[in-house]
Amino acid sequence: MEDDSDTLLTKLGTGKWTIIYCLVLSIWFFILPMHTMAGAFMAPFVEHTCRQPPDAYMATTTTYTLDSNYTTNSNGSLPLPNFDASCNYLVEESDGRLVEEPCTDWDFDNSTFTSTVTSEFQLVCGRKYLRATYQSMYMIGMLVGAGSTAFFADRFGRWLMIAISTVIYTVIAFVTAWLPNFPSILAARFLLGTMHPASLMAGFILVLEVTEMKMRSLTGLMLFTSWGIGTIMFSGMAYLVRAWRWLQLVASLPGLLFIFLLCILGESPRWLAVVGQHQRALKEYKRAAAWNKVTLPPDHEILEIMLRVQQQAVSTRKPYSSNKSLKSIVRNILHDFTVLIRTSKVRLVTLVMCVDYLVGAMLFFGLTLGASALGVDPFLYMAISGIMELPSTTILIPITNYFGRKKVLFINYGISAVVLLTQPFISNDLKWLSVTLVMIGKFASANAFNLVFLYSLELFPTEIRSQGMNVAMAASRVGGIIAPYLINAVDSTYPWISSVLFGAGAAVAGLALLPLWETINTRLPDTVADLEGFTDPLQSPAVEEEEKLQASSGEDPENKKSNLPTPC
Repeated sequence: MEDDSDTLLTKLGTGKWTIIYCLVLSIWFFILPMHTMAGAFMAPFVEHTCRQPPDAYMATTTTYTLDSNYTTNSNGSLPLPNFDASCNYLVEESDGRLVEEPCTDWDFDNSTFTSTVTSEFQLVCGRKYLRATYQSMYMIGMLVGAGSTAFFADRFGRWLMIAISTVIYTVIAFVTAWLPNFPSILAARFLLGTMHPASLMAGFILVLEVTEMKMRSLTGLMLFTSWGIGTIMFSGMAYLVRAWRWLQLVASLPGLLFIFLLCILGESPRWLAVVGQHQRALKEYKRAAAWNKVTLPPDHEILEIMLRVQQQAVSTRKPYSSNKSLKSIVRNILHDFTVLIRTSKVRLVTLVMCVDYLVGAMLFFGLTLGASALGVDPFLYMAISGIMELPSTTILIPITNYFGRKKVLFINYGISAVVLLTQPFISNDLKWLSVTLVMIGKFASANAFNLVFLYSLELFPTEIRSQGMNVAMAASRVGGIIAPYLINAVDSTYPWISSVLFGAGAAVAGLALLPLWETINTRLPDTVADLEGFTDPLQSPAVEEEEKLQASSGEDPENKKSNLPTPC
């Protein structure tokens, strides 16, 4: 096999260098669930009673008819529709009629939480949709962030993207604890969401780009183990800290530790090689060799490998023109945004991963939302949810190393599809069986959602990896947003309809994987040409397209070819 970036990583092995990258980024994966799922403890449903004004009608003489849901006063005057006493109160007019008025002030039950966003801003009754908005605004921010920051990590580097996004995230998280009004809190939630995909995807990519081939599944899945641990710890924090502003501060403190430790890490050397920063890449490789106590090939051999990698990248990426006209700028921007659909294999990977990310998130968050209807203790439920994440990653590590990514992913989607599609055939008398099958589907969907991250990273080439995975992440946010609507839109008489919809989605996601290939024990593709299998990088479709554009503008294509880097 021709020498490439994976050859150098294999020679470096797995030592202190790789372990430090994994441990530091695990801290960030530990932090993220505390804010992603903050609504469970900061904006929960809180029992409340209407604080009635002095002129409110006292219900001591109110009677309820047996044959209808109507309320009448003791004199049997005109009936009123049965009302929610927690959201409305009655006023008796001079003629004896009862008039329903909306409540404007409430008393909240503080037995579970001493203060919440719900109680502080009175997000109940006619304003209860704002409580859901608090929880969904983060997801909407993630959707926007995944799309708008998709190509920044590929253009400017993984480490820089992580540093910028995590510093902004931590600052906003701290400031949120002091924000005085609800609109500003919603804005902060949105901004946190926009930074989430930038930090998570860039961090995940950075760790796996410094990991040798045989250890990628271990390091990748271990990162998501820290997500489960963070979920468990968040439930413990919320149990001890019952005031939402103090909980917001406590959940933000680990961000300071991460920013401090981030200074230890360096940029991805394989990304540096792709973009032509060979001396920086060489410096990172030498530092890794020193930390791992191994000997690398001579400098000129490493540089030759990096030049070959860069040459392939240049052949499939249209360089920016010196022409600063509006037409040229627009063409460059369109080129960046269409790189994921320009060639056949990249287009296939992009479409399949968007489907699998969307369905994976829909299943993961949808089944979690459906399980919350069980009415269990919120702290216990969050802890159990985190515990369920731990075996899903630890079990996947040996299984995926033996059977491969594609097959295991296909099986997990298949299990989810089967158990969810059987719901209409289960008798109402076997509720325990129905719940058990739904939990099995949730466990399998958690496996799939974790594994699809690793699989997509190994499918997308280095030069567009961040862009491709962030577009797929945007698709997953769509799945997370629509999941609750699928649950709430169906008739409550047939609760299994949502399970059937989720099961059908899992079946589609599994079948979509069939055209893809296995990535176990294969080197990561560094360039689009590498993935597409071009034997001559100068004959790639991107170069042919560029030559046509140059010909139409009077430039000499041969001169452009001569500007490509060549090995020493």
